[in-house]
Amino acid sequence: MAEKESTVGSIIGTIVLAAVCVAGGWIGKDMWPKSAGNDAAAKAAKAAAAAAAQQTVAVTNAEMRVYNLPERFVAHAEAVQEVDLLPQIDGYVKEIKFKEGDVVKAGQLLYVIDDERYQAVANQRKADLAAAEAEARRAERYYERMQKADERGITQLERDNAEAASEKAKAAVMQAKANLVVAEYDLKKTTVVAPIAGQIGKSSAHVGDYVSSSKGALAKIVQIDPIRVSFPLTDRAYIAWRQSQRKGTDRAFRMRLILPDGSEYDQEGKWDFDDNQMSRETASIMMRLSFPNPERLLIPNSYVTLLTDYETPPSYPSVPQQCLIDLPGGNRGIWIVKDDMTVEQRPVEVKEAFEGWTPVVSGLEAGERVVLSGTAKPLGPGVKVTLVEPTSNDDINPDHKSPIEE
Repeated sequence: MAEKESTVGSIIGTIVLAAVCVAGGWIGKDMWPKSAGNDAAAKAAKAAAAAAAQQTVAVTNAEMRVYNLPERFVAHAEAVQEVDLLPQIDGYVKEIKFKEGDVVKAGQLLYVIDDERYQAVANQRKADLAAAEAEARRAERYYERMQKADERGITQLERDNAEAASEKAKAAVMQAKANLVVAEYDLKKTTVVAPIAGQIGKSSAHVGDYVSSSKGALAKIVQIDPIRVSFPLTDRAYIAWRQSQRKGTDRAFRMRLILPDGSEYDQEGKWDFDDNQMSRETASIMMRLSFPNPERLLIPNSYVTLLTDYETPPSYPSVPQQCLIDLPGGNRGIWIVKDDMTVEQRPVEVKEAFEGWTPVVSGLEAGERVVLSGTAKPLGPGVKVTLVEPTSNDDINPDHKSPIEE
């Protein structure tokens, strides 16, 4: 009897153990019957896990933007013309007809040198000319009489002498005229006039000073309006500019200046000329522009900053600077979000950033979605992403203006 009870207990224990094992397998395989609430929670957990597996990124659309980044050069202002006023005769300064630093006009009287001696010489030369002309008339009349006289009454020698005397008198007249021209020229040079318009500097002579060409210039006149601005252009940049001109792809430039105080000059320049040889020391060539200078803000021999950009600038698909990533080999790239919400890494050729945006020369079309932020986790080609709104960041907003603290 005892043995039967033991056998029955063993069988019951085996059945219970098998039932427990089957139930454990169902639970492990998620086959155990569940309530409706438990099923919804499981689905939500699965959706959360799938969302967590995707990466969230903020994107921006590539925009067509005008690119007109000015190129900067250190430039040098120089006068188009400058003249040293050298006296062409000797004498004492009688009058000075200007104030140092004045802007003078071409032909304006500047210095008067004592002219008494030169006037006397001119008068003497006039008298010499009158006497020579009188002698020439007398010699001419005598020669004419000799020509009309009977050949039997004069000799050939007398006729030849009369002709020679007439020719000599004519030569004396020519000499007297030349002497008078020199005397009148010297008399004229007792007044010194401005050969060009410009600003006159300090006078080295004063009233009563004895001046001569050997003592140096009386003053200097510098043309200030218009004024020339020169700057060096490297040999490579010069060749590129000439090549673009030859191909007809050169754009019209706008020339502007930044003055030494940091303000922008309100006049635009125009092309003047480029030099005819390169510098061996710097491998550059001097380019020259002409600027109006009515208010004399540009001073010869001063340094300014030249800005050159395009009158009609080009446009490129552009993205904010933070969209760019560094690729191997020093190249730049971007992440593109495609229509199926996967990302693609694309190498691009870019220009220097302008006003917070980077123009893309090749590798991008306007309107394409570019990853702006959210790359803290590494992206990979084909990875699916979820789009989120970009966070506000005034530091990377090109239109942001910080408040001014008063």
